[in-house]
Amino acid sequence: MEYIYAALLLHKAGQKIDEKSIKKVVDAAGLKADESKIKALLASLDGVDIEEAISKTPAIAVTASAPSAGETPAAEEKKEEEEEEITESAAAEGLGALFG
Repeated sequence: MEYIYAALLLHKAGQKIDEKSIKKVVDAAGLKADESKIKALLASLDGVDIEEAISKTPAIAVTASAPSAGETPAAEEKKEEEEEEITESAAAEGLGALFG
C-alpha cells in the first residue's frame, strides 16, 4: 500500500512516477523499498490515467469515535461508576462461590 501512496504523492506533486522516485519516497518514509513491488506497481499503472481513476473511486467517509455533543463529563462518570459496580458485584459472586 505504501507504494500506491508514494505514487499518489508523486502524482499530486506533479513529479514523474518512476522506480527511482517511488523508491525515494518510500525510503524517506523510513521504510525499506522492495524493487519487485515497485516494478509491479509501475507495470499496473502503465496506461492508467490517475486523475480519472481517482475521480471514479467512491469516497469513503471516515468518522472518529468521539462522544456525542449531548454526552457530558457527568454522563461519563456515571458510566464508569456502573462499570465499577458490575466489577465489584462479579468479584463478590466469585468469593461467594468459594465459601458458599
